[in-house]
Amino acid sequence: MTLKLKNIYSKLYKEYGAQGWWPINGKYHKGNYDFPKNTREQFEIIIGAILTQNTSWLQVEKALKNLRKLKCIDAEQILKLDKEILKEAIKPTGYFNQKTEYLIRIAEFYNQLRGKTPSRKELLAVKGIGPETADSILLYAYKQPEFVIDAYTKRILTHNGLIDETANYNKLKEMFEKNIEKDFKTYQEYHALIVEHAKNHYQKKPYGEKLTAKK
Repeated sequence: MTLKLKNIYSKLYKEYGAQGWWPINGKYHKGNYDFPKNTREQFEIIIGAILTQNTSWLQVEKALKNLRKLKCIDAEQILKLDKEILKEAIKPTGYFNQKTEYLIRIAEFYNQLRGKTPSRKELLAVKGIGPETADSILLYAYKQPEFVIDAYTKRILTHNGLIDETANYNKLKEMFEKNIEKDFKTYQEYHALIVEHAKNHYQKKPYGEKLTAKK
């Protein structure tokens, strides 16, 4: 399994190169792993990870642009902002009533951390934070080697015969983390490469050549 997963990573990286995730202020930073460089960028990643639930990144960017205009890429400002104004700002992402509550909860949690890196368990205890969101926050906002599993990951691995469709989130996460060296840079790139490949080849069937196929 280790060889197969590493082989997939090599093929994807060769085809697409460094992805530069997570985008900060609408820009990708390919080959630069210094981001986030400050608490504002860190919190932007955190709220982006929440807003992207059940929607496209294009819609998230619209919401983030609205929040920037309100100068609310900041936990303190989120908490001070009128709820109705916050709802209107993030409306493009859908589920804006729920997500407004989620943003308020994560802002409160972020303030309580006082610069400390949260544990996965602590994040999962925050309303609105599930496994994928928690791992995205830890990997991209805090540079922790927590592999992110999304629907694209499962689809690609199923197509390549590495898992069956019944595999759950924790099982897939464990599979990657046991077979790929724990390095946040590699984990960031691998996850981003999977998304890029899936957007190009897995939006509709047929999915094309298997990544595990020998050439």
